[in-house]
Amino acid sequence: MVPQNLSEAAELAGGYNFRFMSPSQTRPAASHYRWYICALLFFATVIAYVDRGVFGYLKDTLQHEIGWNSIQFGYVVASFKVAYAIGLVGAGWFTDRLGTRKGFAIAIVLWSLAAMTPGLATSVLTFGIAMFLLGIGEAANFPACIKTVAEWFPRAERALATGIFNSGANIGNVVVPMLVPVLVVAFTWRGAFFTTGATGFVWLAFWLLLYKKPEHHARISAAELAHVQSDPPETVERVPWLRLFPCKETWGFAAAKFFSDPIWWFYTFWLPGYLQETFGLNIHDNRWPVMVAFGLATIGSVGGGYLSGALLKAGWSLNASRKGALLICAISILPVLYAPYAKNLWVVVGLVGLAMAAHQGWSANLFTVASDLFPKAAVASVTGIGGMISAIGGALFDVFTGHVVQWTHSYVLVFAVCGTSYFVALLLLHLMTPRYTPARLG
Repeated sequence: MVPQNLSEAAELAGGYNFRFMSPSQTRPAASHYRWYICALLFFATVIAYVDRGVFGYLKDTLQHEIGWNSIQFGYVVASFKVAYAIGLVGAGWFTDRLGTRKGFAIAIVLWSLAAMTPGLATSVLTFGIAMFLLGIGEAANFPACIKTVAEWFPRAERALATGIFNSGANIGNVVVPMLVPVLVVAFTWRGAFFTTGATGFVWLAFWLLLYKKPEHHARISAAELAHVQSDPPETVERVPWLRLFPCKETWGFAAAKFFSDPIWWFYTFWLPGYLQETFGLNIHDNRWPVMVAFGLATIGSVGGGYLSGALLKAGWSLNASRKGALLICAISILPVLYAPYAKNLWVVVGLVGLAMAAHQGWSANLFTVASDLFPKAAVASVTGIGGMISAIGGALFDVFTGHVVQWTHSYVLVFAVCGTSYFVALLLLHLMTPRYTPARLG
């Protein structure tokens, strides 16, 4: 058979799809380019968590500058979550519609500009507006990251890739206590917001330079492309939102996010202030405790993703490996129940750090659920729906935390919720996805 065009020639050469490459382009003999893409997702997540973490780390400073109480702080943080929920209504659809390259580029421009706006705020109201804008912009990060992982990694590697990029949340929170005190001294607290917000534009340049879908990319070898596309081919190209809402798998994922994500956000926004208030620390003394806690979380993010992949390779079913990893993470979180009773700073840091590590392992596996059960064309949308529901839960938990702390001057009830809600989340996920089979989309 004589090939009539480049696409047919590619098929005869081994079935790889070269139709999006120009005749002058050739693929390298070997590559591991998917991990460079994973690194881009990691740094985007670092930036997102630095942008939101600055506000939480400066809680005590801003409390003296602005004069808010715990309830008002809770409402300001809740404004971010409400906006995040609203943004996620369209973020997944937006990313699926435009594709990850364009969708992610637009999103990071919006959230980088929004991350600078708290530097202009002068009151509780204007801080609430600034955090609302940041929530709208950052809503696209995780839908875009999960969709990119689904495009660039086969199913067996997705939990690990998700764990790696998701560890950017921890690194972002480690960077905050290292960076913010220096920026405050150099530029005041307002300049800290402006400086951290601008870093997104640096990432954007690398994204536009390096990112394309694997079948379009000249830097990926034929062997790596075959590996990336080794799962059974998908025939679904577009999935309307209305076909996702009736699926019990959508709501299993969303329910698990509703009961677990608010806990991570509590650590992001409330933990620095809790340590300062409880142990009499300033923003300089608070550096190492916060850095150590979030540093421990990094281990859990990568380890949790590795765990389910290892169970899968050991012969466990996809259902058992994902849910088994989630159960191990939920059990590992239980010791945090003792945190509000501990009198030693480093005991608290160790307990919270373990819980945060287990949460990140949980999160890596839970995000992978969306790419396991739904076609690539729907992954960002499902992640957006789940994130929207979890953001609503986060807003409610912030209001709850603010009132509990203001009225009781204690975090005992808050940590009780932090330690036990994962079991509720796992139960609901299992009830709605007992066999863990691909979702039926009508």
